[in-house]
Amino acid sequence: MNKLELQKTANEIRKGIITAVHSAKAGHPGGSLSAAELFTYLYFEEMNIDPENPKKEDRDRFVLSKGHTAPGLYSTLAHRGYFPVEDLKTLRHLGSYLQGHPDMKHIPGIDMSSGSLGQGISAAVGMALGAKLDGASYRVYTLLGDGEIEEGQVWEAAMFAGHRKLDNLVVIVDNNGLQIDGKIEDVCSPYPIDKKFEAFNFHVINVADGNDFDQLEAAFEEAKAVKGMPTAIVMKTVKGKGVSYMENAVDWHGKAPNDEQYEIAMADLEKAGEALCQK
Repeated sequence: MNKLELQKTANEIRKGIITAVHSAKAGHPGGSLSAAELFTYLYFEEMNIDPENPKKEDRDRFVLSKGHTAPGLYSTLAHRGYFPVEDLKTLRHLGSYLQGHPDMKHIPGIDMSSGSLGQGISAAVGMALGAKLDGASYRVYTLLGDGEIEEGQVWEAAMFAGHRKLDNLVVIVDNNGLQIDGKIEDVCSPYPIDKKFEAFNFHVINVADGNDFDQLEAAFEEAKAVKGMPTAIVMKTVKGKGVSYMENAVDWHGKAPNDEQYEIAMADLEKAGEALCQK
């Protein structure tokens, strides 16, 4: 895909996020929207995957450590062809396979059930070690929230990954600056994030704009070339990106838009999509 197609895809993924959360009347739009470009780049450019064969042995693995942003991952999987886009409307509904957090037993394309903050990176580290022990070629990616990295388990996993020189592991931190109770620097500051990962023997890549595909591409190309140590990509993003009233608004960490707000959000995204079609 070229960059314009990636931008259009990310915009469609955002529409899916808003549609799913609105239909569920619950969920986490803010951190799903901030990671839309990251999800798009991973699933449409970076990872070795096959929607027709979600369990193929040599596939790259992805663990959504910040599992509450499942709407973002579900919308991406749907647009990539793992299941019908129409099913996004069943998010969190009784009987739906699209639960509030990723479920590897029932959702095609989910490599690890997640949602308990801090645990996803531990699972990803285990997968990366498993690949090394098996002599397998697949790579493992995991996405963490910047509030999530206040969890101690994250740093136990990082210490292990650095010690084991897991150069097939890429840890991505969505640094949108907000968590459920406010600014991360006010709640329990994890800054400087890059220096912390460096202290645990990671190669660190700072991305000034994680909503920009050129910068994401450069980061992941750099990560591929790293040998002998895991990589951490710390990307600055905008929480609620793409929806005017959600951007940088902590209130939209974990609530659904009402009908009127849904219409405004979809109009914002339709307008963005039309602008991309003019390019």
